[in-house]
Amino acid sequence: MKLARLRGCAVAACAAAATLGCLKVAEASIVERIVAVVGERPILLSDLRHRARPFLARIYAGSQNPAQIAASETQMFKELLNRMIDDRLEEQSADKARISVTLDEVDSAIRNIASQAKIEPRELISEAKKQGLTEQDYRDELRRQVLEGKLIQLRVRGRVKVSEEDGKATYARWMRENGAQVDVRILAMRTNPSPAVQQARSLLADDLVRRARAGEDFCKLVTEYSDDSQTNATCGSRGLLPMDNLVKEVQLAIRTLKQGETTSPIPYAPDGHNIEAMLIVQVHTAPRVPTYDEMKDQMMDRAYAEAMERQRKAWLSDLRRGVYVDVRL
Repeated sequence: MKLARLRGCAVAACAAAATLGCLKVAEASIVERIVAVVGERPILLSDLRHRARPFLARIYAGSQNPAQIAASETQMFKELLNRMIDDRLEEQSADKARISVTLDEVDSAIRNIASQAKIEPRELISEAKKQGLTEQDYRDELRRQVLEGKLIQLRVRGRVKVSEEDGKATYARWMRENGAQVDVRILAMRTNPSPAVQQARSLLADDLVRRARAGEDFCKLVTEYSDDSQTNATCGSRGLLPMDNLVKEVQLAIRTLKQGETTSPIPYAPDGHNIEAMLIVQVHTAPRVPTYDEMKDQMMDRAYAEAMERQRKAWLSDLRRGVYVDVRL
C-alpha cells in the first residue's frame, strides 16, 4: 500500500512539474498584446506578424545590415498596421451596407489575375506560397481587395470628376519625372554559364543582327528566336517607355541609333558577371518627347486614378473620425 501511495504521489508530482514546466515555456515563448483597437475589436500582435510574413521575407532577403533591417521592419509594421485598421473600418462599413464577397468572386479574381499574368490559377497560388503566403492567406487578401472595390464603387466613385485641365496637369508632372520616351523591339535569347552554350548563342546573335540589318523582318526573327514569350505577339515591344525604364546596357546601345536601326548583340549580365541573355534591340521609335495629344488617354486615366486614390483616403479618414481607433504599436 505504501509503495502504491508513493508511486501515486510520484506520478502526481511529475504531472504537476510537467504542467508547471509547460506554463513556464509558454510564458517565455508567447508574447501577445493588443497593437490597436478599432471600435470594440482589437488587433493583436500575432495578427500583425501573420500578415507581415511575406514583407518580412523580402526585408530579410535583402543585403541590408542589422540597423537597416530593424528600420525597415519598424516602418513596414507601422504601414501594415494602418492598412489593417483600414481593413477593419471597411469591413464595418461593408456590414452596415450589407455588402459581402462570395467564394465564387474570390475564385473569379484568382482566374482574372492568372489570366493577366498568362499563367494557370494553380501556378498563381504556387507563386503566392513562394512569397510566404498560404493559399488561404492569399484568398483572404483577394477577398479584402474585392470588398474594397465594391465599397469604392458604392461610396467613392461618385465623388470623382476629372477634367481636361487635370489631364494636362498630370502630363506636366509626368514629363518632369520621365522625359524622353522610346519604343524598342527586343529579341532576348536566354543563355547559361556553359562556355559552349554562350559561344553558340553569340554566333547565332551575330547572324540574327546581320539578317536584321539586311532588311529581314525583325518581327519574324522575334517570333522564331526570342525566349520572351510575353512580347512575341508585339514584335518584342513593350510600348512607349521612358529611357530610364530600360536596362543600362540597352540605353547605351541605342543612344545614337535612328529609327529602324539594330544594335549589335548585347550580353545581359544583371550581377555583372554571369551572362543570362543575349539581347538584340531594334529601335522602333527613336527617343523623343511625346506630345500631350499622343498621351492624352493615358494621362486622363492616370488623373482619374490619382483622384480616386485621394477620394479613397478622404473616405477612410471620414470612417476613422466616426469610429474609436487606438493605435498601441
